[in-house]
Amino acid sequence: MDLRMPGLRGARPRRPRRLIAVVAAVVLLAGAGTWTAVASDDAPAVQRADRVIDMGGGVRIDTSYFTAGPDSDRRPAVLLGHGFGGSKDDVRSQAQDLARDGYAVLTWSARGFGRSTGKIGLNDPKAEVADVSRLIDWLAKRPEVQLDKSGDPRVGMAGGSYGGAISLLAAGYDQRVDAIAPAITYWNLADALFPGGVFKKQWAGIFINTGGGCEQFEAALCEMYDRVAEAGKPDAEAATLLTDRSPSAVGDRIKVPTLLIQGQTDSLFPLGQADAAAKAIRANGAPVGVDWIAGGHDGGDMEADRVQSRVTSWFDRYLKDDKGTDTGPAFRVTRTGGVDSTDGAATLRGATSDTYPGLENGQRALALTGREQTFDNPAGASPPAVSSLPGLGAAGGLSQLSSLGVGVSLDFPGQNARFESAPVADDVRITGSPTVTVHIKSTSEDAVLFAKVYDVSANGTQQVLPAQLVTPLRAEGAKEGKDVTITLPAIDHEVEQGHRLRLVLASTDLGYASPAAPATYTVSVKSDLKIPTASGVTAASAALPAWVWWLPLAGAAIALALLLSGRRRTAAPSAPDPELAGVPLQITDLSKRYAKSSDQYAVRDLSFRVEKGQVLGLLGPNGAGKTTTLRMLMGLIKPDGGEIRVFGHAIRPGAPVLSRVGAFVEGAGFLPHLSGRENLELYWQATGRPATDAHMAEALEIAGLGDALARAVRTYSQGMRQRLAIAQAMLGMPDLLILDEPTNGLDPPQIREMREVMIRYAEAGRTVIVSSHLLAEVEQTCTHLVVMDRGKLVQAGPVSEIIGSGDTLLVGTTTPVEEPVVEKVAALPGIVSAVRTDDGLLVRLAPEDGSAQRLVVELVRLEVPVESVGPHRRLEDAFLTLIGGSA
Repeated sequence: MDLRMPGLRGARPRRPRRLIAVVAAVVLLAGAGTWTAVASDDAPAVQRADRVIDMGGGVRIDTSYFTAGPDSDRRPAVLLGHGFGGSKDDVRSQAQDLARDGYAVLTWSARGFGRSTGKIGLNDPKAEVADVSRLIDWLAKRPEVQLDKSGDPRVGMAGGSYGGAISLLAAGYDQRVDAIAPAITYWNLADALFPGGVFKKQWAGIFINTGGGCEQFEAALCEMYDRVAEAGKPDAEAATLLTDRSPSAVGDRIKVPTLLIQGQTDSLFPLGQADAAAKAIRANGAPVGVDWIAGGHDGGDMEADRVQSRVTSWFDRYLKDDKGTDTGPAFRVTRTGGVDSTDGAATLRGATSDTYPGLENGQRALALTGREQTFDNPAGASPPAVSSLPGLGAAGGLSQLSSLGVGVSLDFPGQNARFESAPVADDVRITGSPTVTVHIKSTSEDAVLFAKVYDVSANGTQQVLPAQLVTPLRAEGAKEGKDVTITLPAIDHEVEQGHRLRLVLASTDLGYASPAAPATYTVSVKSDLKIPTASGVTAASAALPAWVWWLPLAGAAIALALLLSGRRRTAAPSAPDPELAGVPLQITDLSKRYAKSSDQYAVRDLSFRVEKGQVLGLLGPNGAGKTTTLRMLMGLIKPDGGEIRVFGHAIRPGAPVLSRVGAFVEGAGFLPHLSGRENLELYWQATGRPATDAHMAEALEIAGLGDALARAVRTYSQGMRQRLAIAQAMLGMPDLLILDEPTNGLDPPQIREMREVMIRYAEAGRTVIVSSHLLAEVEQTCTHLVVMDRGKLVQAGPVSEIIGSGDTLLVGTTTPVEEPVVEKVAALPGIVSAVRTDDGLLVRLAPEDGSAQRLVVELVRLEVPVESVGPHRRLEDAFLTLIGGSA
């Protein structure tokens, strides 16, 4: 496991440049160093000076110093720390960018890492923190560094994980630090490794191994680890040792502007660590920004470009004193929704608030049902339940699967108690830490439990543990029974209408040490489950598309086209086909060339049929011919060959049967000063058809706009505008509704609303054709698919037939799996087959008893180096297979 965690690593978008390396040997002050100039045609050359600084006591720290522009220009300085297990090289890219932005940047390898010597002290104030003060002393002597006073440079600090903690500690110990931007780090290391008095054994072991073994650490740390690992529980001396090396020890002395960037997928340093830091630093009167990113130590998207841009803005404001710089909102959280079919990445969108809501804002109470329950802690605490997979999930982002509706957790029967809420009446967003009070009684003196809240689907077939997070707790003196209030992990997770929340109290967990002695626990709930909703946090609106501002010109053009198509008559059409009178759409051998003289086809020999009540997804990569097909279907362009029949009538421009077709293609033009209803009424009047034929009320009920219809369109959100456009297409309640990318620019809740609109429309026996690039949405919305590539039909049929039964999982591994191990996987209960691929394993589950959760547990037991599990990208896999990767 690589604990370096990119954090702030990764360059911001920057101008293209040509790199020219020039190396020269020079003498730097009292030590030898190497200068490297990085030049470009359109940006200042960056000079790097490498040198080793003697810290005394035989400790030598390897550093790099980056500047750009004239040496005569005084500029603020920035110290960049690296993650645990890494070195100064990990932050070189960010250092170069900051240098180009006008900073003098110093990076270094901490004690015991890279080329630096010394023992690892886990940011010991007398060692690593003292090293930082000496580095600040060095910066104060540089002629290009801006000074606040003699010996006091203007300096900021940033870093991820281990480097983030040293930023906080240095700000508490050295008053010369002026601004900090720590990421995915801890406030109290004892709380992080001994949460609730329980030993986080997997992560602690990873720390020791990543550091090179116990002997590479200070003797006190090595002795502490050996003692706690052997006992299986922390003691007071261990907690004090780690607390004294934590930022919380000097929390009342951190009084500088602080940007806290914390990961949502992080079982090592969860969001509660940043919450404690934010409260303490704000109490000191310092400006604080809090940013919850989509990644963390358990994987996910680290949002490196966005984060680095925000860090630079933070330093521009508080180091350069640029008061016009926008440092971002007081609170921002990244929300995940769906999968981008172009690269398989989760789609992200930010939600913000002008104030930091904390972890208990806007609490809502949900009653839990369930009798008093008794369960066991098995001898040896085995088999353990599974929540997160420390050390296995970083690259593949297993914990982020929960945001996509996939669960990989596992609880063993007889080792847990469950309590459940009623289905929620509406969508609810949990932002913060749920809390609940339970009564615990144990046959042993202490009870060790692991609390978690699952999101359970409406039909009860699927449960998801948000971010794979769990709260461990040690209930001391539980033999006589005691009430315990549990603060569950902080999350940002939406629970859909009809879903339930399930509180599980388990006796074991893979990532933690449980008592080896068997015991029996009895628990009951004593309070409602209180969930924080943070209603003041609102999702960012998508940018308004250009069509919103076409205004009267677009409306007039549409109205004119409708009037002409409604009245114009051309050559006598082909006779209707009575056998197709009940078929919404039949396309036969349809072809369209790019030009009359061209032998290249946009659409060629396309044939498919759509029946009543179907929601048909039209899929294909760019250039597949989807839009051309839709335009021919709507009579906007004429085919070069073949025919299109709607309810048996041949389609041509102005064909009367087009009155039974409604279309939403590339948005609609609305007059912003008119209400939604007035826009629809004006549109319908332009068609020249009787008002009674509009079925206005029915269309509006399906679209679900409610009271918003009376408001001016200029006040609408993007999602409301899209629904108004769909309502416009539904006027007259056409039997065939065509939607081209109806979810463009919408956030996940708006996309779900649009999905429900399409499904409701088809439920009445009408037909919907939707062209979309969001494969996850197509899979959830459509009953049938037509897949096109290079103008031709690739496959057509029900969604279930095209994507298969959904019983195949792709398991990514960090290293190839040996054939004997593959055979062991294939022989597991509930597994039909296991086949090696270039990236790992393709595992087919048995329909009756196959389980993704049990598969993950068995893979861990077999020591398969799991990097990712992909049980929820079936349509994407099928689509890419069908088109041969041309997307």
